[in-house]
Amino acid sequence: MTSLMSTLLLLQCVSTLVFTTISTPPDDPVKCVSGNSDCTVTNSYGAFPDRSTCRAAEVTYPTTEAELISIVAAATKTGRKMRVTTRYSHSITKLVCVDGTDGLFISTKFLNHTVRADADAMTLTVESGLTLRQLIAEAAKIGLALPYAPYWWGLTVGGMMGTGAHGSSLWGKGSAVHDHVTEIRMVSPGSVNDGFAKVRVLSETTTPNEFNAAKVSLGVLGVISQVTFTLQPMFKRSLRYAMKNDSDFGDQAVTFGKKHEFADFIWLPSQGKVVYRMDDRVPVNTSGNGLFDLLPFRSQLSAALAIIRSSEETQETFRDANGKCVGATLISSTLFASSYGLTNNGIIFTGYPVIGSQNRMMSSGSCLDSLKDGLITACPWDSRIKSEFFHQTTFSVPLTQVKSFIDDIKSLVKIERKSLCGLELYYGILMRYVTSSPAYLGKETEALDFDLTYYRAKDPLTPRLYEDFIEEIEQIALFKYNALPHWGKNRNLAFDGVIKKYKNAPAFLKVKESFDPTGLFSTEWTDQILGIKGNVTIVKDGCALEGLCICSEDAHCAPTKRYLCRPGKVYKEARVCTRVSGISVIQSVSY
Repeated sequence: MTSLMSTLLLLQCVSTLVFTTISTPPDDPVKCVSGNSDCTVTNSYGAFPDRSTCRAAEVTYPTTEAELISIVAAATKTGRKMRVTTRYSHSITKLVCVDGTDGLFISTKFLNHTVRADADAMTLTVESGLTLRQLIAEAAKIGLALPYAPYWWGLTVGGMMGTGAHGSSLWGKGSAVHDHVTEIRMVSPGSVNDGFAKVRVLSETTTPNEFNAAKVSLGVLGVISQVTFTLQPMFKRSLRYAMKNDSDFGDQAVTFGKKHEFADFIWLPSQGKVVYRMDDRVPVNTSGNGLFDLLPFRSQLSAALAIIRSSEETQETFRDANGKCVGATLISSTLFASSYGLTNNGIIFTGYPVIGSQNRMMSSGSCLDSLKDGLITACPWDSRIKSEFFHQTTFSVPLTQVKSFIDDIKSLVKIERKSLCGLELYYGILMRYVTSSPAYLGKETEALDFDLTYYRAKDPLTPRLYEDFIEEIEQIALFKYNALPHWGKNRNLAFDGVIKKYKNAPAFLKVKESFDPTGLFSTEWTDQILGIKGNVTIVKDGCALEGLCICSEDAHCAPTKRYLCRPGKVYKEARVCTRVSGISVIQSVSY
């Protein structure tokens, strides 16, 4: 089994290297029975955290702000619920869902134009459906650059604003995209006198309160129509990766971001290793034409993806931790040896440092490039094929608490070194720096963002190998260290009581009440996470297996498969689903 898995993982890496420019483009996330009526929406992974189906009576595709105003006005006049959808729908959480079946999806798919480019003022105004890839390219046309952004360029401007998406940096205004915005045009419900829709022009100078609410809005204030970015003169970056032992990682993680502007880490805790990203700004006239085309974001052979997924399912069934660890070591060493997709000239990697222009180094996602090949190749997570299917748990731990948090994870690894190999099959724990933001729902302090990606079963009642270790890490971060969850990437339990962690939440809710007093852009889910009504956790048999709840009794786990609710191993306040040997269901207990 182990040698087979190694061969298959190598095949995956090779196919990723070869199939770099051809891929079936992702499907539209909105599907309708008849024309634009009787519709459903999903995310790019094919499943929300609670696996619900999100429906609406209709979808609209405005192409101009005037059309958008007309759509919002018509829905407001009839009291119709609305939510915004995007071209690729990359949020795992239920941000696109509307309540019931009579609502309206407003897609920004065709609101994807540049409105105004001003090289002298170093600003760029774009529509909210423009992708990050397009934004980077449009800025480069006038010799400018967005300094920080997420690494995946298949996000839209509106989507990044709605979820607080970010790159990695403690420098300047920080790595959050929304903190490099100077003006937002938003269409919200209006009164009769407004014609039932109101265009609000928000800026940091004229309307700072409303502006700071709209910078991270979760889509509950209205539809963002246009965004104006403040940019910087084009510059180059010099990047090198180094793999080191993680013995002093706790100390390094606290200080490393002050030494390198674009620093990040890939932590491989079961291997006791960390990949350090030493990434700095250099003058634009520095020699080098490097390109970062991240390997995990390239198209891959669908057949290879299916075999890899089947192998991981087999490992889960037979509890083959050794196989996972061998595979994790192979894939991490292969990625490191291939410089994660960096090339010195856009073709081959000849050595570090790799120097290239910001627009060629900051983000990637070549699996979006559209040659329709009948799904012979696809993005690795494309839900139309048997592909990657995973949970993501992403949170920001205050920098002052990072060393202690890392030490807690190391303590778990000491208990069982194989326990986190599953994370390393998904490239390891990605760690990015973020700073405090004036946005009311933005980051509260300097922090390190931990991104954990791990296996998700197709059957929601199937427990995972060593799931108790990852559940404990999740609870340590959220409850011991008061970490802030990423709005677009987590399981339900991460949002339980989350609004209490934001000191400016009352100010945000006041703006929400002003912009949309009848809650036409709100849903049951947004009301839950904003603390308005109800609780985001769902308590039922098996609920803890998918993070819908924290277990308080064995039934919340999988007692028939010997997964019972137990205290954490390091953080005793945690309650996790642990596989217990020699205990019958009758002997199980509640907490």
